[in-house]
Amino acid sequence: MTAATRTTLAARIAETACVNGPFILGEGRVLASYFDEYRMAADPRLLGDVADAMQVLIPEGAEVLAGVELGGVPLVVALSAATGLPATFLRRLPKRYGSQQQIEGADVAGRRVALVDDVIRSGGQLLAMARMLRIAGASVPDALCVLERPMGGRPLLEKHGVTLHSLLTDADLPAPHLEPS
Repeated sequence: MTAATRTTLAARIAETACVNGPFILGEGRVLASYFDEYRMAADPRLLGDVADAMQVLIPEGAEVLAGVELGGVPLVVALSAATGLPATFLRRLPKRYGSQQQIEGADVAGRRVALVDDVIRSGGQLLAMARMLRIAGASVPDALCVLERPMGGRPLLEKHGVTLHSLLTDADLPAPHLEPS
């Protein structure tokens, strides 16, 4: 992706999906602004352009793309359609009815899986998903995200053998769309 294309895409993402205002994380930490992945996913042209841009982040040898519930699911569907790679979908908790599965879609056993999520902050959720996939027999050396926020996710994932490939970081977005967290 050229620098101009990256800048244009970052501006479109910021305009559509970056929201100023308090946002409370699951652990109680309050952010001054946040990335609303649902706004990005609701814009089919933007979602398609993001998936096209993210294709180059997919490591060679990846066999399955795994989308993390809920924000990573539309993104992994778009990436799967753009690349032809099969997708699987990861639930935080097993489904309480029907299949009662936590991993749905393509089989991951014995396959190299690339995790896909919208935004990475601390990395805890992605690490939990990598562990779940590894227990299911998958190799999980890589994770992809649209936006990386500098809250410790990259070093945590690397410590556990997962390399993070981010399309954008906070620094790529035009001010004042995301304030430091």
